[in-house]
Amino acid sequence: MLTSYAPVPVLLWLALAVGCEQHGTKQIAENPSTAIQDTMHTHTNRLIHESSPYLLQHAHNPVDWYPWGEEAFTKAREENKLLLISIGYSSCHWCHVMERESFENDSVAKVMNERFVCIKVDREERPDVDQVYMAAVQLMTGRGGWPLNCFALADGKPVYGGTYFPPDQWEKVLMELHGTWTNDPKKVEEYANRLQQGVAEQSVVQVPETPAEFDRKDLRRMVDAWMPNFDNVHGGPDRAPKFPMPNNYEFLLRYAWLTDDDVLKRHVALTLDKMALGGINDQVGGGFSRYSTDVLWKAPHFEKMLYDNAQLVSLYSRAYQAFGDPLYKATVEQTLAFIEREMTSPEGAFYSALDADSEGEEGLFYVWEKDELQQVLAFDYDLAAAYYNVDAAGRWEHDRYILLRQEQDDAFAKKFGISLEELHQRVGTINTKLLAARAKRARPGLDDKSLTSWNALMVKGYCDAYEVFGKKEWIDRATGTMDLLLTKCHRNNGGLWHLYKDGKASINGYLEDYCFTIEALIALYSVTFEERWLNEAHALAEHAIRHFLDPTTGTFHFTSDLDPALIARPSELHDNVIPASNSSMAKGLFHLGQLFDDERYITISKNLLHTMTQRMAAYPSGHSNWAQLLLAHVFPWPEIAITGPNALLLRAGFAPHYLPNAQFMGSTKPSEIPLLKDKVLAGSTIFVCVEKSCKLPVITVEAALKEIP
Repeated sequence: MLTSYAPVPVLLWLALAVGCEQHGTKQIAENPSTAIQDTMHTHTNRLIHESSPYLLQHAHNPVDWYPWGEEAFTKAREENKLLLISIGYSSCHWCHVMERESFENDSVAKVMNERFVCIKVDREERPDVDQVYMAAVQLMTGRGGWPLNCFALADGKPVYGGTYFPPDQWEKVLMELHGTWTNDPKKVEEYANRLQQGVAEQSVVQVPETPAEFDRKDLRRMVDAWMPNFDNVHGGPDRAPKFPMPNNYEFLLRYAWLTDDDVLKRHVALTLDKMALGGINDQVGGGFSRYSTDVLWKAPHFEKMLYDNAQLVSLYSRAYQAFGDPLYKATVEQTLAFIEREMTSPEGAFYSALDADSEGEEGLFYVWEKDELQQVLAFDYDLAAAYYNVDAAGRWEHDRYILLRQEQDDAFAKKFGISLEELHQRVGTINTKLLAARAKRARPGLDDKSLTSWNALMVKGYCDAYEVFGKKEWIDRATGTMDLLLTKCHRNNGGLWHLYKDGKASINGYLEDYCFTIEALIALYSVTFEERWLNEAHALAEHAIRHFLDPTTGTFHFTSDLDPALIARPSELHDNVIPASNSSMAKGLFHLGQLFDDERYITISKNLLHTMTQRMAAYPSGHSNWAQLLLAHVFPWPEIAITGPNALLLRAGFAPHYLPNAQFMGSTKPSEIPLLKDKVLAGSTIFVCVEKSCKLPVITVEAALKEIP
């Protein structure tokens, strides 16, 4: 979500009607700048004891920041002050801007410290807190983004908020809101009560009294409503900024194949081509930025997020199966090389993000001046300049260039008069030189915390890449990271921790940690046939049902019932750049229900899907992960069971074939999985089963493909 801002006069705004687990922190003296002797910094506040890179970025602000927790709430109650809850994340560009302009300003900090109790929150550590106050700000202003700044009563009820505030506007807000609270606290409290009700109502789920049967027409209506918003020149949506939205294109790819829709196929291929060739993809080092600021996919917002790259690895792997385009294979390989080189800890956990800024300037690490390129590349410059568009197409700000491509390698090689093999060799040399030169620059900040949910997405990405391309190092990485998560981030009560950093796990897991880990475990099982992964997924599903499921609505809360309550308990229902935790959980339970023949899981999954089906056409891009699950109910869903000593070899034989609606299982020895019982015969065999009815076993992949409906 982009940062946005709409100033609202505080006094007028207050007249409008709108129908956790605490972090372990050490307390320090009331005046931390005098309690801590620090010769390097004038100011040091309580955030110095936190592990979050984002919070540590603010540890030397003159603002007397508190971490989220009871200490801040108690101070606000005792001093009768409003809370200022400021939420962001380490790679957020506009968070840095507001910090420089306001939070590092001594006079602004003085106003904040005297009139408010100020709390800093890392939205990636505490997505539950972020969801609640984002909902409040969206109700108040009609928009949201980060930095998110929300003022609240001492009990946490929000009273006013916005996103980025310029310095003069920020000081005005501080003074006016403090004045309103001082002169008419009753009005503020009444408004806070109404706003809290509005936030709580956003999590109310309308359950259909008589669920309709799942129907392909629901998907057709959704796609028909979506297509007018496609950009059929540059790919993606017909507006800027453009986000990759991997689950959108995963659905559209699958639906296009199942319906043989050539128009959709062309749109998906166009979008994937333009993203892979554009400036949003780091052409030299690999890895996608968070979004493009223009319709061309040229100028990115340069931060790189683990969750984007994880899902894009999965998407481009599937797209390679479908289209066989070598660009997609190269994109997967380069992205995973970036993950391995820059986003993987020595233990094998994945870091969260790379900042957009270096030396205080966005994108400086990634862009080039022409004379620098000439100096670094020497005789290779002419080829590089043509290949990466060091011309009007690539020109950005301050006579710097974003390296991007405008055509596939075969077309470029032909136009340049060299063989494809020579082109690849020379571009490899060019990239090696540019990477070495870039490594000497000041690097963007690294958010080195590891989140269970995002690590699980990356594990699934590695599994999907391995399934398609068969590189052993990729499945080894997936297995090693999952073993690490299940060792370090597994709680004694059977649940998960959300955060892992510096050898320590903390923060009780959210629904996203469970659902994405369950899906990653299923993906691991589907390519290794190791049943231990399924057993782990089953145990996590049981824990999630016990502690997150709302029996009155059939949906899952985002937070566990073991967590201290916030002012509302959100449920995440709409897919965004990351799938909604409820849609992911519904998919995971569907797969586990099929594998274990567990009707309870399938019923929970179906009930969730019934709740969302009728909403899809009204907001297609926000329901694409739900729509992927619906595909399994309205199109044939073959279960492909492979048994015998060569089961994994046969499994690998399916790699060249795109099967958008299928589930794999298998074993080299007798198994207790229902569909595999009594199917381990003398040799290696493949069974294709649909709706619990299996066809006669075959012994080759080609024969099995003929049996798949």
